[in-house]
Amino acid sequence: MVIADSWLLREGRVRGYEMHWNRFGNAIGACGVDRAGITEFRAAVTARLPRTGTWFPRVELLGGPSPRLALRLRQAPPLQDSARVWVADRVDPRTCPTRKGPDFPVQGRLRKQARQHGADEAILVDEHGRAVEGAFSSLLWWDGGDLCTAPEDGRILPGITRRLLLDHAARLGVTVRHTRVSPARLARCEVWITSALHGIRVVTGWEPQGVPAPPVPSAGGPWQAHLESLMEPLPLR
Repeated sequence: MVIADSWLLREGRVRGYEMHWNRFGNAIGACGVDRAGITEFRAAVTARLPRTGTWFPRVELLGGPSPRLALRLRQAPPLQDSARVWVADRVDPRTCPTRKGPDFPVQGRLRKQARQHGADEAILVDEHGRAVEGAFSSLLWWDGGDLCTAPEDGRILPGITRRLLLDHAARLGVTVRHTRVSPARLARCEVWITSALHGIRVVTGWEPQGVPAPPVPSAGGPWQAHLESLMEPLPLR
C-alpha cells in the first residue's frame, strides 16, 4: 500500500469528509494520480458508501506494477472513549510519518506489542525519549490550562481530528503549545489520543510501568461533544 485514508461513517454521517479527501488527494497527487482520476474516484466512493450502519471505510492507493485506487469497506469496531497506552521500547521506526499508509506494517506491529502489554495503543518516542504521537493516533495533553501537542515538523501525521480540535481551541481562546515532552511528564497530565475512528480517547494508564493517569475529572466530554456536532450527511458526490 502506498497511501491510505479512513474515517468514521455512522448512519450516513461523517466528520471532516472534505479534509480527509484533501489529505488523500494531495498525497496520491504527489504519487502521480491526476486530478481527474481523483475526482472520478471520489464520486464513485461517495456513491458506494452505505447510508446506514456504522462503518470505517478506507480508501487506498495500492502499489505494484499497475498502481490502482481502491475502496475497502469495513464495519467499525467498538468505539472507545478511554485507552491505556504502552511506551514503545525503541525510537520511532517509521520512514514516512507524514503520510498515512506506507508505514502501516510497522505501526501494526507496534500496536500488537502494545496489546501484549495490556494496552490499546503504542506511544512512539524520538531519539531523545520524548513522545511523538501514537502508532495510529495523534497526541494532545493539558498542561496548566494549555492544550499541548507535537509540532508539525515532518515527524507526525497531520491528523484530521487533531486539526479539528486545535481549530476549536483557537475559537475558544484556549492557548495551544507545540512541544514535545517525556512520557514520564505526560503521565502527570490529562492526555488524549485522537483519531478519526474514536475521536478522543482519554489515557487512563501507562505501560510498561503500570502508572495510572492522574485521578482528575476529564476535560474531554465537551470536546468530544463538539466532534460529534461536526458529523454531517455524506455529500451526493
